[in-house]
Amino acid sequence: MAEKIPLTVRALTKYIKLKFDYDGNLQNVLLKGEISNFKRHSRGHFYFSIKDEDAQINAVMFAHVAKSVQFEPTNGMQVIVTGNVSVYEVAGSYSIHVKKMTEDGVGNLYVAFNQMKERLADQGLFDELHKQELPRLPRSVGVITSPTGAAVKDIISTIKRRSPNVQIYVYKALVQGEQAAADIVEKIKMANEQGLVDVLIVGRGGGSIEDLWAFNEEIVARAIFSSELPVISAVGHETDFTIADFVADLRAATPTAAAEIAAPNIVDIVTHLRGLQSRLNRGLQNITKLKGIALQRLSNHYIMKNPRALFESRILRLSQLEKGLNYNLEQKLAEAKRRLEILTKGLQTFEPSRHTTGARQRLVHLDEMLAQVAMKKLDETKQRYFILNTKLELLNPLSVLNKGYAVATSEAGDVISNIGQLSVGTKISVRVSDGEFVATVDGVNNKKVNNEQ
Repeated sequence: MAEKIPLTVRALTKYIKLKFDYDGNLQNVLLKGEISNFKRHSRGHFYFSIKDEDAQINAVMFAHVAKSVQFEPTNGMQVIVTGNVSVYEVAGSYSIHVKKMTEDGVGNLYVAFNQMKERLADQGLFDELHKQELPRLPRSVGVITSPTGAAVKDIISTIKRRSPNVQIYVYKALVQGEQAAADIVEKIKMANEQGLVDVLIVGRGGGSIEDLWAFNEEIVARAIFSSELPVISAVGHETDFTIADFVADLRAATPTAAAEIAAPNIVDIVTHLRGLQSRLNRGLQNITKLKGIALQRLSNHYIMKNPRALFESRILRLSQLEKGLNYNLEQKLAEAKRRLEILTKGLQTFEPSRHTTGARQRLVHLDEMLAQVAMKKLDETKQRYFILNTKLELLNPLSVLNKGYAVATSEAGDVISNIGQLSVGTKISVRVSDGEFVATVDGVNNKKVNNEQ
């Protein structure tokens, strides 16, 4: 018996993988169970387990197929998956590579619808406080729908029948298919930017959930929520509900019902106006009647028959006040007279000389003292002046003229202090104590005068 050669782990695992890959029963397996340990990879892959009461299997759904799932897988959700069972060699484990996933017993679109409805509701898009009021008498209505469907015909015919004066603008849009949602959003934005209409009808005729799915897209819901124009949703039949119905300002069961809501019946308006006119006329008649009765009552009032009664009591009151005022004035005047008499008597007994004698004596005394001080100051000033004047005379260079001296000056006014300043014929001025005279030099003697001579 030949000895067996041991296999490597890799070889055994690769053999098992080939068995799985070539086994037709493990390809396109339709498997149902409960999702467990669900994780969404940052690249979009789904990693989870599918289990039942007795067993579980690992599962992976790669991003390129995971993006086709229109609901959010969660732990505990019952699902049906289609995929191939394969071996992951590195871990030595097997798993199912899921290619398609639906919720067990419920269609994908329905699951996605409920999930989006719950999410948008939590964000407040369905709250009543965000709902706009519809105009009661719109001048124009915008319709966003397919231009060839029955819905647009029903809307136009209904509006023209009910309100012939309302203008209709049709914004042609795709309402089914992959591009429908984006086209509907574009038309909602266009209507808001143009500002031609007062209210919008967004919708289409009936169909399956797949046909109506464009009105369940999140971008359509947010475009309706952001619209400054009021939006009426009219999608499908009365039993059909879409996300657009919940976020719109008002939901109409059918496109025809939307037209009836948007454009009031002119007959009803005329009837209503006539009713208001009738009520107004009756109201005016009742008011006129009541005012007439009130006027009659006033005419019969005793005041109207004796109007002097309105002011007779006031005349009496005025007379009383006048008497009181005169009495008060008389009392005040008498008091003033008494005070005047008292003051007059006081002035008569008043002796001003007795009060002013002392002041006069003091004033005379002060005047004498002032004269004495003034004379003393004057004597001191005179004495000081005499002393200063004497000193000044002593210092005066002209005072020597009184002793027989003279001062000679040239014609230019210069004082002649030496003989060198003179020559024969020079005219000089000679100043003496009591005047001045002019002289001419006849001769010049350069010899010094002997002091003894």
